[in-house]
Amino acid sequence: MPSFERVDRISEEVRREIDQIIREDLRDPRVGGTYSIVRADVTRDLRYCKVRVSVLEADRREDLLAALKNAAGFIRRELSHRMQLRYTPELIFEADMNIEYAAHINELLKQAEDQGHDDGR
Repeated sequence: MPSFERVDRISEEVRREIDQIIREDLRDPRVGGTYSIVRADVTRDLRYCKVRVSVLEADRREDLLAALKNAAGFIRRELSHRMQLRYTPELIFEADMNIEYAAHINELLKQAEDQGHDDGR
């Protein structure tokens, strides 16, 4: 079983390779715009990888995720050609909502600050 340090290193390399494959080799019109492969979490047995994708335009999120899920076999095959791993992990694409969550928290803090000024504090 690989060590946690090795799995973390593999996860980061998988993230970089997936990002490069998507940007250079994937020819799906739904893939484009502003997005980022935030993380790739490979399991310790190297069988699965959760790929977290952040999309700036919320209305494009579902289309992009559908395109990536549709192309998961192609991306996995390309990944196996580029990396020397015993197993090429099965890719599971998920939306990363941290940017929207942070924006929501910022808005709440701004509203609370504005209410504080309105109350004369």
